[in-house]
Amino acid sequence: MGEKDLMDQEEIYSKVLRAGRRTYFFDVRSTKAGDYYLTITESKKFTHDDGSFHYKKHKIYLYKEDFTAFKEIMEEMMDYIIDEKGQEVISERHQKDFKKEEDTFSQNGSTTESFTDVDFDDI
Repeated sequence: MGEKDLMDQEEIYSKVLRAGRRTYFFDVRSTKAGDYYLTITESKKFTHDDGSFHYKKHKIYLYKEDFTAFKEIMEEMMDYIIDEKGQEVISERHQKDFKKEEDTFSQNGSTTESFTDVDFDDI
């Protein structure tokens, strides 16, 4: 197993944000040296014409020495967008994606939140 895989095993704390076809994972992880860092992963579901699907994932690693500057810029950018476009304004394209995923969940009567997070190391 590579060093990156070993580092990714050391998950300390996690939160999930589901937003239509996109899911954001916020994970605090630990390095071999016992220091913490944050990974933010965006996972987006793509459905093929035959009904099969796949996920595309994008991940960033954020280290604590960058937290202050990252947070300041993130807040500035979010404030700018809200000031320019308003908080509740969603483009028609994104609104369709969001509703489409919600409708899929409501039709089959379940959501991904009904699943239990199982760590195979616990079995």
